[in-house]
Amino acid sequence: MASGIFSEANRDSMLDSLRTTLAAMAAMFLARMLKLPEYYWAPISTIVIVQSTIPPLTLGWQRFVGTAMGAVLGAALATYFHPTLTTYAAGVFVCGVAAWLLRIGGAYRFAAITLSIILLIPRERAPWITAWHRFLEVSLGIAVALVVMTLWPIKNKNL
Repeated sequence: MASGIFSEANRDSMLDSLRTTLAAMAAMFLARMLKLPEYYWAPISTIVIVQSTIPPLTLGWQRFVGTAMGAVLGAALATYFHPTLTTYAAGVFVCGVAAWLLRIGGAYRFAAITLSIILLIPRERAPWITAWHRFLEVSLGIAVALVVMTLWPIKNKNL
């Protein structure tokens, strides 16, 4: 086994960095091309999937379902209630209970994050529009990550 900068581990790290960069660039390009207002969520979601130690299909599914759940609940709460501490706490709690009831516990963190973004960040658009955009941006990032990881697998992900 070679040592130094030409070792297999260093080569794999460089390839992983290149794959992550290209995937993030593709997600950002597509999101901007589609004129998504907060396009940056697409490359962020891509990086989360590509750089995770959780299997990509599992994490992609958790992020997809969690984002959908958090977007719907966040939009509903933002439409009918003021974003008080009580409203926020109830929303995060309901995300957790819903994830548990649906047996998708891994989706809870993504539901709570999306709910937080929809409910707590003031925007001029209606909450349902913001939620829909967030869902599209994240879903695009997930899709790009899964395509790139399928076309360009890295055998040793424990870099």
